[in-house]
Amino acid sequence: MEVTRIERPGAKTPGPEKTVAVRVPRSPPPEPAKRPTYPEPVKGPSPVSLPVDRIALVALVFGRERAGALLEGLREPEARQAKSHLAGFTALSSARRQARVAVEFGVRPDAAARLRAAMEDAPEVLRRELFRRLPPYHRGLFPERQVEPPDAAATPAVCALAERLLREATR
Repeated sequence: MEVTRIERPGAKTPGPEKTVAVRVPRSPPPEPAKRPTYPEPVKGPSPVSLPVDRIALVALVFGRERAGALLEGLREPEARQAKSHLAGFTALSSARRQARVAVEFGVRPDAAARLRAAMEDAPEVLRRELFRRLPPYHRGLFPERQVEPPDAAATPAVCALAERLLREATR
């Protein structure tokens, strides 16, 4: 089989541009490829979609500023509904939004163990503040403690740290 090739001057071919006919040896036809055999895929239950309000909440939690753009991928009626839910969620305070996420998607399965570890590692001032901020259903983990009023040792930094530790332990 003959093939026409144009050689241009460069590092490998100095001189003017020229057209060259080259003979290429014929290769034998390829053998037909054997298709691998795979077992039939196991069909599971059909995917269940989340309600539109939960989709909007997930988009807000993970997408922040891009949440509106993320919801554009939904079909028109669902996108409209999701955007109205998104507007409602963005109007909430941060604490209410986090509470909504916890209610919708639950607390961590290992929250009790993480709270116990946080209480063990914390100094006493932080322990008091952690316990004071615990929701009632988690206070049962520490029957030896009682809620005390905030004292002067609980500075704003200690309070912020207690809030952060509780969030990280439970969500």
